[in-house]
Amino acid sequence: MEFIEERPGGAANAPGAYSPASNGNAEGSPSRERVSRALEDRRLLERYHRQGDPSAREALVERFLPLARQLARRYQRAGEPLDDLIQVASLGLLKAIERFDPSRETAFSSFAVPTILGELKRHFRDKGWSVRVPRDLQELAVKVDRVSEDMGRELGRAPTPGEIAERVAATPEQVLEAREAAGAYRAVSLDRPRNEEDEEGELVDAFGSEDHGYAVAEDAATVQRLMRVLSDREREVLRLRFEEDLTQSEIGDIVGVSQMHVSRLIRQSIARLRSEAEEK
Repeated sequence: MEFIEERPGGAANAPGAYSPASNGNAEGSPSRERVSRALEDRRLLERYHRQGDPSAREALVERFLPLARQLARRYQRAGEPLDDLIQVASLGLLKAIERFDPSRETAFSSFAVPTILGELKRHFRDKGWSVRVPRDLQELAVKVDRVSEDMGRELGRAPTPGEIAERVAATPEQVLEAREAAGAYRAVSLDRPRNEEDEEGELVDAFGSEDHGYAVAEDAATVQRLMRVLSDREREVLRLRFEEDLTQSEIGDIVGVSQMHVSRLIRQSIARLRSEAEEK
């Protein structure tokens, strides 16, 4: 069967269709209307489950589809198309019709609501998140997002984490964690333009590049550790040659040896450092 589309004069306005604000009319009391509706729902459920009448299921979908739409709107959030949520809620409604036991005294609406909500929550948990996030944190993130919008309208300002935590029965730390987790809901391509005005620059350009200074610092620390195997004069000769960039003649004048001796000290010192590094 196909889902019934929402349109003017459609299922939402059909005679006998479910409406949250429907409390009866001038022709009968609200309680009488509810009782009459509940009896009709049960008759349709019995016809479908006991006789396999597909038209009874069609009628039930038509009567309760506005309820599914209402629940879908409760879970609507930025970046999530309402039409997709309505389809998910409609699937939950069909599952509720299939699973309901007409012999139970429970009203069908009391069974359908948690079934539809469960389908919506599974949609967000399994298909909506770009990164796997624990289920309880996912549900808290959705609740925090919805409560934040409601409190923003009530207070005329953005609510604090403490105010939201009190409303959702959580700690401020949990609220902050849920907000951070909400960032994993949608993945953004690094090739996307950084903004609408900057068509040439990409988002990846805003991220830092590789810093080669870390490798240089690590090498310097390694050399400093290896230098311990050299004598004080050998370390000084290497420092004057490679840090001060002096010539061998200038180094010889400072340490009081010949240029040939300086050359020999440098070769021997480097050989010892290389040998020590290979052993480690």
